[in-house]
Order: sequence, then structure tokens, then C-alpha cells
Amino acid sequence: MKIKAFILFLMMGVMTHAQEISENSDITALFDAESVTGTFVLYDPEKDQYIGHNASRAKERFIPASSYKIAHTLIGLSVGAVFDVDEILPYGGKPAYLKIWEKNMSLRDAIKISNVPIYQALARRIGPDAMKEGLAKLEYGNQKIGDKIDQFWLDGPLEISAVEQVQFLGKLANEQLPFMKLHQRAVAEITTYEKTDDYTLHAKSGLTTFSDPDTGWWVGWVTRNGIHYPFALNIDVMNDQDIAKREALAKASLRILGLL
Repeated sequence: MKIKAFILFLMMGVMTHAQEISENSDITALFDAESVTGTFVLYDPEKDQYIGHNASRAKERFIPASSYKIAHTLIGLSVGAVFDVDEILPYGGKPAYLKIWEKNMSLRDAIKISNVPIYQALARRIGPDAMKEGLAKLEYGNQKIGDKIDQFWLDGPLEISAVEQVQFLGKLANEQLPFMKLHQRAVAEITTYEKTDDYTLHAKSGLTTFSDPDTGWWVGWVTRNGIHYPFALNIDVMNDQDIAKREALAKASLRILGLL
């Protein structure tokens, strides 16, 4: 097991530098069939290879929206803004975009329904200095938060590319980020989306509402046979129908690669 872990560590080290993306024609066909502009990229640690669709867009930065909640949770835990993912945070008492957000809740519950007010409350607890420090430690995108501590991941200036998402998620999955392993495991636990006898899928969605066009995200990793395969998808969201295509396209791409 120690040898296997060491090999994975070396692979993840290579991953942070590798940038070439092998285009998969079957995945490209999925995007073409749905008339969607976007990208999908996955890192295969066994092959030391990025695989996906639209390599140029995969390196282009976009506002992360709620896909940032993964990093956000980790930073919040690391600085003690919350004791654990089950501590209850206040939503603030104001009307929210979704009625289900108008409730005090834990990060465990909030991340499942992408509760914006709860994560805004968390951001205010973290504060700008600690948030900047956390982003720098994670090497997360452009690491910019501007002057609005509770908005920067929703309407900018924070931006990240699909490749950078994959690099961040790969390190998280392998517990190689410069944070306590206990906190990395907690984030992995609450982002578990599906679990079968063959694989575990971790995932988080994201959707901007201040850009033109809006950007939809679906990011995470698949663990299969003890190997973690981080991935990220983003697409231009032109209408309400495109929102559901985030998960559908990501899962279809993962099936093509034999991971689901």
C-alpha cells in the first residue's frame, strides 16, 4: 500500500505540470449532439494523461459559481469558521432566490442544495484575509476576491479553468492539499454523489447568473479500484434546458471513459 501511495503521489506531482489534453472524439460527439459549447476534461493518473473535449476552452478561466463550495468548505474548516460540517449556520433571515434556502443549516445540508446564503455567511466568518490566504494555498484559479467577501465566486472576480479545477480536485481526492487530512476527508464525504459496488462519484454543480452567456459547471472525481479520477465540465448555458445538460454530459463522458 505504501508503494501504491507513493506512485500516486508522484503521478499527482506530474499532473500539476502536464497540460496536453487528448481529445476524445466520442465525447466531442456528445457535445455536438446536444449543440452545446463547452469542455470536459479528466485526468487519468494511471496513464498520466488529460482526456476530454475542447482543449483550448479547458484552459480558459470562468467564474466558478457554486462549484467553489468545495474549496470554500475546506477553507472554512481550516480556519475554524465552523467547527465541523455539521455546525448550523444562520441564513440571515432575508428572502432568498430559492425558498428551500431560507433555513439555518449545516454545510453538509447546504452543499447538497447549493445554499447560497449559508455559504455567504460562511464567507463573512472567514473574512477577506483568511480567504485570500486559503485561495493562495490551494492555488485556486486567479485567487481574486475583489472587495465583496460574499459575492466573489458568484459574479467574479474569482475565475478558474477546467484544468485548474481538475488539478485542485485531484489533490483533494488524494489528500495532498496543504490542509489537515481530517478536513479534506470531511469535504470528500459531503460531496459524495453516488456510491456503488464499483465506484464512488463525488460531484458539485455550479451556475453563474451574472455573465453572458451564463456558465454551468459539473466537477468532481470518480474513485474506482482505489484510483481517483478528477474531472471538470463547463458549458455555455443559453436556456433553462441547458442546465440539466451539465450533469448529463459529464456522466455520459465518464461512461465513455469506462468510469461509471
